[in-house]
Amino acid sequence: MKVLVINSGSSSIKYQLFEMPQQEVLCSGLIERIGLEVGKVHYKSNNNKVEEEVAIKDHKSGLERVVDLLLDEKIGVISSTDEIKVVGHRVVHGGSTFTKTTIVTEEVKKKIESLFSLAPLHNPANLEGIIVSESIFKNAQQVAVFDTAFHQTIPVEAYKYAIPNKFLDEHRIRLYGFHGTSHKYVSEKANEHLQKENSKIITIHLGNGCSITAVKNGKSIDHSLGFGPVTGLIMGTRSGDIDHSLIFYLTNNLGYDINDVNNMLQKESGMLGLTGFSDLRDIEAAAARGDKNCQLALDMNAYRIKKYIGSYVAAMNGLDAIVFTAGIGENSDVIRRLVCTDMEYLGIEMDTEKNAIRAKKLTEIHKETSKVKVLVIPTNEELEIAKQSYELL
Repeated sequence: MKVLVINSGSSSIKYQLFEMPQQEVLCSGLIERIGLEVGKVHYKSNNNKVEEEVAIKDHKSGLERVVDLLLDEKIGVISSTDEIKVVGHRVVHGGSTFTKTTIVTEEVKKKIESLFSLAPLHNPANLEGIIVSESIFKNAQQVAVFDTAFHQTIPVEAYKYAIPNKFLDEHRIRLYGFHGTSHKYVSEKANEHLQKENSKIITIHLGNGCSITAVKNGKSIDHSLGFGPVTGLIMGTRSGDIDHSLIFYLTNNLGYDINDVNNMLQKESGMLGLTGFSDLRDIEAAAARGDKNCQLALDMNAYRIKKYIGSYVAAMNGLDAIVFTAGIGENSDVIRRLVCTDMEYLGIEMDTEKNAIRAKKLTEIHKETSKVKVLVIPTNEELEIAKQSYELL
């Protein structure tokens, strides 16, 4: 059975076509820098590879380009869209409605749309991916896999906010957590590597969106993102943690409209607000040239991650391993070095030479004397989504 997985992010689309249950990858690719002046298209199959730079104005255009590549007479891997029986979609926010993988219906789409305000950078792109897929793959079953599902094991003392009880009881306002598909995948890989029955792991997902999870004995017990995907770590365009009184000061004292404040915190803050760049590769290059704002932003980014590591070590009463994953976590030796510097007290000692090696598989980058293992594990949200979609059907 051919299962196409579409992982539609805030500024990118990852895709893989699998033959299931063999888990054979027929092709894979990435559309990145969506909405910027120059986008990038990547496509790879067993016999062909395509890389091109072209403007990708929105997610719809990106998905249409993916389909063109799949069907291409020379480099494509299918001759008809009817060959694809299942399309699995990553959906960021499932609210309190979706706690497991779900077949897409009209009602499901309406509920995903109702959660737009909680994940404005992602749920609209996720739903658009579903709608476009329905129009192209007319005979395929559409399946939604929710980022929030893995974090359903977080205990009430961690997910409940210290606001009046009615907001949880009546409106289900609580910490939900995100990037769950990625955190689940890499934590399982780390546990296999550690070969420990009881483990304490911190998984650090660093991309345009960033999050960190405390995983105890294979279960998420705390997480940096909350009711919406804007808290916690500093991200590409999102602020991460701020004092919420700032919102009232901006609206009451400086005259900002509340919608403008929301847009600023979601789309104009984070690394973009600090440097003028949203792509970490641009920031690292500028910092290397001596740009002080970019270097400060990198230091702030790493400092925030360190604070969360310390708090999660306390929450789990120990630590066996930390895992770096996703686009930045897997590829930025700069961020990994900044995070792991001066962490000996917690048993974290990085080997700088190992850290500089860019590997495409699970890699240890700690010193032999390190009490805590430091791992780089390439995430594969697409495989996890394919597995869950196939198992559901």
